[in-house]
Amino acid sequence: MSGTSGAGARGGTGGADSPAARLQALFEGHRLTPTQRRIAHSMVRRAPEVPFLSSVELAELAGVSQPSVTRFAVALGFDGYPALRRHLREVAPAEPAAGTDDRNEYQQAVLAEIENLRHLAEVLADPGPVAEAGRLLAGSRPLPVLGLRAAAAQAHGFAYFAAKVHPDVRLLNEGGTMLHDRVGAAVRAGATALLCFALPRHPREVVDALTHAKEAGLTVVTVADSAFAPVAKVSDLLLPAAVGTGLAFDTACAPMLLGRVLLEAMCDDLPDAQARLEEFDAEAVARGLFVE
Repeated sequence: MSGTSGAGARGGTGGADSPAARLQALFEGHRLTPTQRRIAHSMVRRAPEVPFLSSVELAELAGVSQPSVTRFAVALGFDGYPALRRHLREVAPAEPAAGTDDRNEYQQAVLAEIENLRHLAEVLADPGPVAEAGRLLAGSRPLPVLGLRAAAAQAHGFAYFAAKVHPDVRLLNEGGTMLHDRVGAAVRAGATALLCFALPRHPREVVDALTHAKEAGLTVVTVADSAFAPVAKVSDLLLPAAVGTGLAFDTACAPMLLGRVLLEAMCDDLPDAQARLEEFDAEAVARGLFVE
């Protein structure tokens, strides 16, 4: 499987007739620079609006220069951005999104996260990639779960719950020189897959760690903010879930929810998952762990 043209592409489009799906199909097969991937990611996130944006507006949305947008259009095979926009209006007609100028910045951030969750729901209309990921994660003993910096919380949350049903979960949430050693130790112990949470800004050592994991024979399953994220090229199965960018620090409701969906899929492939949960509940009651 390929992280950019195989499973990753399957996971990032949602419904086959959605504006985001048409955009993603347009980008597939093109070798894009990091700046161009950023533009592509911004376009997918705001797919209904893109056919109505000028090159300057798209540049501002993606945080790049206007000439970068022009070069991006040429890289896709168009004479320039006007030709790309005409094409988008033909293949993905849509009305501009209703304005939210009367909302304050906090409300707009919440509404943007709701839109990210709606897009994730569209992606999950095809449960195949998540079911495949669940099978891979359930079958790996041990199961290393990697997440650094901004993604460390996502990895920690997944590992916390996964340990209740999976016999051997190994959390890798600290970088440094020991990271490769811990991946290698998991491989020697019998691991066959690694789950990675990768969120912006993407640490270089995450890409290096995934490269090492693949070279060691692990199948890499990645939850990332975009199918065009830097980790796509070193992932066997990439599941995208957009982050919110309206506040000073990114918000990650969709990646967190996708992690819980993966937990559900993994439980479906662990025949003793329910028994383990019931055993934990009985022990929790006996120990008085929780306040009723």
